[in-house]
Amino acid sequence: MERFKDRRSIRKYKRQEVPEEMIAALAEEASRAATMGNMQLYSLVVTTDADVQEREALAEAHHHQPMVEEAPAVLTFCADFHRFSRWCEERKAEPGYGNFVSFINAATDTLLFAQAFITLAEERGLGTCILGTTVYNPDRIIEALHLPHLVVPVLTVTLGWPDEAPEQTDRLPVEAIVHSGHYHDYTAEDVDRIYAAKEALPESRYFVELNGTDNLAQVFTRFRFTEVECLEMSAKMQEVLERQGFSRR
Repeated sequence: MERFKDRRSIRKYKRQEVPEEMIAALAEEASRAATMGNMQLYSLVVTTDADVQEREALAEAHHHQPMVEEAPAVLTFCADFHRFSRWCEERKAEPGYGNFVSFINAATDTLLFAQAFITLAEERGLGTCILGTTVYNPDRIIEALHLPHLVVPVLTVTLGWPDEAPEQTDRLPVEAIVHSGHYHDYTAEDVDRIYAAKEALPESRYFVELNGTDNLAQVFTRFRFTEVECLEMSAKMQEVLERQGFSRR
């Protein structure tokens, strides 16, 4: 990748391993990312073809998406307050991090580390793809990877040498996301202008026709990310956080 603005997700990979020492070097460099209180509240679990049982369990948790089964490495970035708490306990300091704000801090740390890792990996010619399915089945991932108390998977990324050069997906114009001075709400005219290019894409029109809806927004709300599914995933995630020790109380 020559410039960050040229990046794209890669779902097809060459049958070529990513050296273990290369992943370790990327993780070391990515650990320079900003972190809450210099605590580094994250862990990275690297799963390769050598990890047969874990790889099969991850493939099932991620709905057997082809890139999960074919990528040289599957990376699970985890919010981790376990390691820091163990350090506290070994030093006769009483940790009190089994709460929701501690999870948010750890999740933020994890995402900063993950984005740094992904950017560095792509700069070295590797391809990555972020899997949205991590939030669908966090309990299965926890079981597959033997994640202990106060460790929760936040992001899963497939990693390998690209075997494709797909077109970039669209993005909203910068005026849609940058607010000057304070947040400026969107008028109907703003919405029309900001989403015009996305709605005009051939693939957008295809999905509208395929699903028999009036517009692309209805495709999202009725089929892609429905309220029912979001509520189900929210309930599961709350259960997982409680089970892993991040209480809402």
